[in-house]
Amino acid sequence: MLRRPRLTEPKVSASELELFGGPLRYDMGWSTHEYARLDLTLWGALKSLPGLVGRTIALAWRTDRRSLITVGVTEVGQGIAAAVKLLALNAALHAILAAGTDVRGLRHALPAGVMLVVINSVNALLASWSTSAAGSLEPKVERAASEQYLAACERVEMEAIEDGAFRELIDRAQYGANEARHMIGSSVAAINSVLSLVASGGVLLTLNPALLPMLILIVAPRGWGVMRVAQQRYLSTMTWIEHLRASRVLSNLLTSVTAALEVRVHGVGAYLLRHFKTMSHTAESEQERLAKDKARTELAASALQGVGYLLTFTLMISLCLTGHMSVAAFGTAVMALNSGSAGIGALVHTMSQLHEQSLYVHDLADFLVKSQERAIPQGGLPLPERPRSIHLDHVSFRYPGRDEPAVKDVSFSIPLGSVIALVGPNGSGKSTLVRLLSGLHLPGEGGQIRWDDVDVAEADRRQLFGHVSLLTQTFERWPFTAAANIRIGEPERAATAEELHASAVYAGADGDIAALPRGMDTLLGKQFRGGSDLSGGQWQKIGLARAHFRDACMIIVDEPTAALDPDAEQRAFDQILGLAGPDRIIVLVTHRMAAVRHVDRIFVMHEGHLIEQGSHTELFAAEPPSRYAQMYRLQAEQYEHLPARAVPGPTQPAAAESN
Repeated sequence: MLRRPRLTEPKVSASELELFGGPLRYDMGWSTHEYARLDLTLWGALKSLPGLVGRTIALAWRTDRRSLITVGVTEVGQGIAAAVKLLALNAALHAILAAGTDVRGLRHALPAGVMLVVINSVNALLASWSTSAAGSLEPKVERAASEQYLAACERVEMEAIEDGAFRELIDRAQYGANEARHMIGSSVAAINSVLSLVASGGVLLTLNPALLPMLILIVAPRGWGVMRVAQQRYLSTMTWIEHLRASRVLSNLLTSVTAALEVRVHGVGAYLLRHFKTMSHTAESEQERLAKDKARTELAASALQGVGYLLTFTLMISLCLTGHMSVAAFGTAVMALNSGSAGIGALVHTMSQLHEQSLYVHDLADFLVKSQERAIPQGGLPLPERPRSIHLDHVSFRYPGRDEPAVKDVSFSIPLGSVIALVGPNGSGKSTLVRLLSGLHLPGEGGQIRWDDVDVAEADRRQLFGHVSLLTQTFERWPFTAAANIRIGEPERAATAEELHASAVYAGADGDIAALPRGMDTLLGKQFRGGSDLSGGQWQKIGLARAHFRDACMIIVDEPTAALDPDAEQRAFDQILGLAGPDRIIVLVTHRMAAVRHVDRIFVMHEGHLIEQGSHTELFAAEPPSRYAQMYRLQAEQYEHLPARAVPGPTQPAAAESN
């Protein structure tokens, strides 16, 4: 009973072992601090309280000083009111006991009674004022923290976003803003509990200094009991949540649209329901164990507190018998002891919350510092609006945690007004080159990318992003209106309805948009009320309209036609090539060899190296046959030599069955 609760492996049901191989534990940002409250002892919580409250006050001070001062003044006022209330009660008891059997003597208790009414009214006003100020302060703290977090995420280099360790910190830090808000309420509750304890202790000290140690003797068992029950409940919840997570997975699968076919045709539904029942029984047994442990803990804490009360009452009776304490003071002391005992219970609960909340807020602070170290630099050399050419000189790039570079010693030039294609197998470095060209990554190992004579590494990267339009296979399908999905290609530009329509017409998306319930104003998100969705091919047209609207100097198109049928694919390539002009560069990345026949220059990548470059005619005429020519012919043969298959007619049912 006296040993602190410890983490043990949860009981695992046979269903969890069969389906998941054990407990279903998420590897998410919040899971880092799953068992945070188990690390806290009563003494440790008391020692850490000033620091936790201090950090919260510092955060609130930077956000809204006026509301913070209001909360501080009203909370201190409530603490003083609590002490004065006990003293007024003491005065009233003195007057009542002094009156004895003389009812007329009770009038001497009237001033103390009036004082109690006034104090209660003042305390209610202070509590209301504090609640109002804290309610105003909490959302401001959350907003300020959220803005800091989101702004830091937006500023960091792409390399940091792709770094697994940094990505984990981003995931953890996202909970910091919400917990920062909760820390305001927890800190206010902690201050209130501390002031209540101080008020009780101050009154006991005034009545008789010997009573102060007795307060500690009474509140310590209650504090231990509250801490242990809270830890047991927390531990039980974290153990039970493993089963809950697994149960939720099964519930989601039973109601999932994607799983519905197999749930019905393969009879998976009954199978999942059987395992759901098994895991539910396991969770119920855990709750029974928790209830029994809580009962034992509360019984032990009550017994120890009872001993404390017995010793305290023995002392107070002795003080009364020896004339060192009045009967009225005896009654006031009982009230103060009860108030202090209740205060310690609330304080322990609040401290455990504060401890866990502070861990997430610390994650946020840690992220803000590290994100600054990995942020895209502000400012830099200006870039030409329309560069005569873009040069890549010995460009290499290695992703974090990778041994081999994704791109190795690549050099070529792209003149303004040209259309180029990057081709090669998966993993050859094409997409990495796209990120380097768009400024998302910077070359390593001494390589350079120059816009005319300006090294991109020294340039204003934000300005570079403004000169690039990027359309990839996995471009973002924003849950906004159709108009906003096109306009977001250049969100700061004022767009007229005519300009948006012109971009939609160019991409061939005007008919699809016209068929939507509200046209350009239709929300593209089926999960929202009144929202609509588009097919993959229709979304591809929206993406092309977005690229057209952006009207950038360099348009990079990475595998843009994966979701299109052959006719739509050819039209899309024609529209992409139609964006070319004397003041623009088009970079086309594709596996479709037939689509790059008419580009100005083709660059063939293989295992990070640039192995060939030239026009379609030049690469086909090369001897020995170029890699490009081999890939082209191989892809063409797949269409030219498809095996013929007999298709049975309506008069051949038997043949169809025999085949």
